[in-house]
Amino acid sequence: MHMKRRLFSILLLTLAAIPQSRAYGPEGHQMIGAIADRLLAHTPAGAKVSALLDGYTLSEVAIIPDTIKQWDKLGIDDPRVQKYFSSHPKIAEQLGAFWKANPPTYDEKSPVPSHHWFHYTDVPLAGDERYGGGKAGRSRWDIVQMMRYCIAVLEGKKPENNERKITKPIAVILLAHFVGDIHQPLHVGAEYFDPAGHPANPDQARGTLPDEGGNSLRLRLADHRPHKRLPKLHGFWDQDCVLANLPQFPEGTAKEERRMKMATAENALTNRLAEEEPGHWQLPSNLALDDYPEAWANEILPLARAAHHRLYYRSVRPKLDKEKMVAEGEAVERAMPDGLSYRQWSAQVVLSEMHLAGWRLADLLQKALAPQAPAALPATSPSQSVAP
Repeated sequence: MHMKRRLFSILLLTLAAIPQSRAYGPEGHQMIGAIADRLLAHTPAGAKVSALLDGYTLSEVAIIPDTIKQWDKLGIDDPRVQKYFSSHPKIAEQLGAFWKANPPTYDEKSPVPSHHWFHYTDVPLAGDERYGGGKAGRSRWDIVQMMRYCIAVLEGKKPENNERKITKPIAVILLAHFVGDIHQPLHVGAEYFDPAGHPANPDQARGTLPDEGGNSLRLRLADHRPHKRLPKLHGFWDQDCVLANLPQFPEGTAKEERRMKMATAENALTNRLAEEEPGHWQLPSNLALDDYPEAWANEILPLARAAHHRLYYRSVRPKLDKEKMVAEGEAVERAMPDGLSYRQWSAQVVLSEMHLAGWRLADLLQKALAPQAPAALPATSPSQSVAP
């Protein structure tokens, strides 16, 4: 157990060095997984999850799809990569096969997808477009389609020996992460800009460039400290909005003390969110399980629009980023009638979405793995939601 925890700590430290976007960072993904762990405890589905994950918890594996991005630079055969998950060789072997089947690439026309593409979809935010209402920003490898793929594997509708090398254990690992990703607004919607730097619909205007879910925009908040580097809009939602719901420690706090207090706070918040049933978290009973991802994407698109509507843009210009032209510029906070700052509003949204994601992950796995078992989660009730 000591070796397992030590290796898991290495994974967490490694995540800090990964430059790619990662929805909700390790803290957020771990809490979402932990909520689901609590809800599935002592249920048939929970036992199946534990067996598939070789004893790992959902909280532990929820960060793995981001962790393996670190393999991109080193390569799967590098000795430093071989140390990952060495306490669980079966999981390690399947993760290696998955990485090889979906290697990193910047070629958008590649017939073999990059595992990075599975984490998001960039539905245009102009107008009221839904996921199924157009083509721009969607692909056969986006998060909606890959969640469907994983669900099909778990339900036995797709064989485990598939070309993407997504076995049932890998499907659980990916869903533990992707359910969190799809509940991060900037993982489902993107702003597109015309040549003049104005937001536009790429299906209606020529020459538009994407902000890649806020990855190419720098965020300037009203409380920004002079001379401090502006964060990326996407990174702000991934990390800052999660940490805003946890204790803030004064500078100079010892690392070990900070780590212990943060772990205690995360555990307390996770317990509360697992005990409080969120409002309106369930989808219609007649909706097929593989339609859940698209329904969730459509539900969160208005939040993605609001996340951009509360900003205005300046100095937007084209920029070549990893063989792709994107729209670079500043996203600046604007005053809103509700009186909430962008920082306050976004923190509330993220808390609500993590709450939903934890309950929905548990429900999804129960329905996919133990459809005939008694319900592990309570029926919808009028209990209080943490929604903003």
